[in-house]
Amino acid sequence: MDPVTLGALGFVFLILLILLGVHIAFATAMTGFLGIAILRDPTVAANISGIIPHSTASNYLFSVLPMFILIGFFAHASGMVTGAYRAARAWMGWMPGGLAIATVFAAAGFGAVSGASQATAAVFARVAIPELLRLKYNPALSAAAVAASGTLASLIPPSAALVVYGAIVDQSIGRLLLAGFIPGVFSAAVYGVFLFFRFATRPELGAPIRNVGWAERATSLGGVAPILMVMGMILGGMSTGWTTPTEAGAFGAFIVFAYALIRRKLSWSGLNTSLMETAKLTVMIFTTFWGVFIFARFLAFSGLPTEVAQWIVGLPLPPTAVLVVILLVYAFLGMFMSASGMMLLTLPVIFPAIVELGIDPILFGILVVKMIEIGLVTPPVGLNVYVVGGIRPDIPVHAIFRAAWPFVVMDILTVGLLIAFPGIVLFLPNLLM
Repeated sequence: MDPVTLGALGFVFLILLILLGVHIAFATAMTGFLGIAILRDPTVAANISGIIPHSTASNYLFSVLPMFILIGFFAHASGMVTGAYRAARAWMGWMPGGLAIATVFAAAGFGAVSGASQATAAVFARVAIPELLRLKYNPALSAAAVAASGTLASLIPPSAALVVYGAIVDQSIGRLLLAGFIPGVFSAAVYGVFLFFRFATRPELGAPIRNVGWAERATSLGGVAPILMVMGMILGGMSTGWTTPTEAGAFGAFIVFAYALIRRKLSWSGLNTSLMETAKLTVMIFTTFWGVFIFARFLAFSGLPTEVAQWIVGLPLPPTAVLVVILLVYAFLGMFMSASGMMLLTLPVIFPAIVELGIDPILFGILVVKMIEIGLVTPPVGLNVYVVGGIRPDIPVHAIFRAAWPFVVMDILTVGLLIAFPGIVLFLPNLLM
């Protein structure tokens, strides 16, 4: 059989396994092993399958992931989210829709120490929505704001999604994390502007907060100091070359751990839970890596990525139009799959075409993550919406999806601006690294 045809059949077989409910790690490993065994021989397949787990686990590049994951669990245990929310509420609550805007920026701040979209949405569904409902904010819009705000953690460093992207396509993790900062803050600002005008034109959706004094505002700033320290450590350490991304992540985890101890928020039980959950999530991600890298080796043997790249480059369309089509595919896949699984599955095939088209890999990574964010709040399987709906069953999921559409429009506008003005993405990495 022609190797390219076998590669295409392998891809179809993989999708079938995933649809049947086989975990992506085992589906990719099984497909990759069988494909290599057919193209080469079973001994070669066994050797490659045995080498890849060790080479992946011993790769220093991947050690940044458990550090970033640990930061998120320590931050949750330390109560950082409460401090960030209190500060945002004190400083922004006076505006039309002030508490909803505060939720967006507090979630962005927590995303700077969490790096996990669903975790951020879950935390703020518990912290912010009760306060929003207490002040008579529209329930569906409040839940949609929380679901959309959770997506900001996918861009603002430390971002696990950007680490996964960099690992797959062999790009600088430091440059990617720096590149995600401005687009992440920009996305939060776009959400905030939308909410401001939405509540200004329809004040019945929620009233501003009055009678917050300057003393309360000044006191609240202490709650965001640890977040600023972690963010400054990660971005500053990487941009100056003082630390590698892994060292920056380790130091960030130490800062959050020390903060939790000082505040006496981290019990032995909380410490054990944080470490165990970090280990479980890391093992799950690494296992997925192993399976997908075996599958990627099979694709390389088949020559399918090269053929796909040549076909995409040969389309009678300008590079920007091709890029938009690819991003629309990611938006569709984002409705059904996790960020890491989607990128691990598609990038080995798509990325060679991106290189051939002359699109900056760092810019493409930010755009892919942004499209994944859109998938997290769009039906039928917007994961963030279901997370929020699961925590707040009193707010119908269909109402949250309906209220989330304006945020999707804002995200599409943001993507268009990033494509039109790539300097928004590339300014920091080009300036500092």
